[in-house]
Amino acid sequence: MLSYLAPHLYLSSVLELDADRLSRLGLRGLLLDVDCTLKDHGATEFPAAVHAWVKMLRAAGLRLCLLSNGKPRRIGELARQLELPFVAQAFKPLPRGCVRAMKMLELAPQQTAMVGDQLFADVLAGRLAGLYTILVHPTSPHEPWFTRIKRPIERLLIR
Repeated sequence: MLSYLAPHLYLSSVLELDADRLSRLGLRGLLLDVDCTLKDHGATEFPAAVHAWVKMLRAAGLRLCLLSNGKPRRIGELARQLELPFVAQAFKPLPRGCVRAMKMLELAPQQTAMVGDQLFADVLAGRLAGLYTILVHPTSPHEPWFTRIKRPIERLLIR
C-alpha cells in the first residue's frame, strides 16, 4: 500500500524537468497539477518561468495537460494562459482524471508522468493510473486548510 504513495522522482520544482531527462525516462507527456505545483495557491497567473518552461517542453515535442481538482471555469482560464488542454474536477486521487487526460494526449501510461505537490492526491492518482510519478515541493506555504492538514503526514512518509 505504501508503494502507491511513493513517487518515482522527487524534485524541488517542475522547472528541474527538462526534455532530455524526460526522454531518458521514456516519457512523452506530463499531466500537471496546477495549484502549488505550477503556481502559488490563489494566484491568477503563472510565473514567467513556468511559461518559458512549458514553451521549451512543447518545442521538444512533449505533450502536456493540466490536471486539477479545481472547477472547470478557473482551470480553463489558466489552461488558456499556457495554451494547454486541461481536465478539471479530476477527483484525484481517483485515476479517472489521469485516464481522461492520457486519452486527450493520445498517450499510454508508460509514456506519461503525473507531476504534482501532494502525495495523497497527485502521486496516488498517478500510481493508481499506472503512471510514472513526480513529486515537487509546493511553490508556497500558503495553501488551503484541507491541504495543510495533510502535510505533516506527507513529510513523515517522504522520510
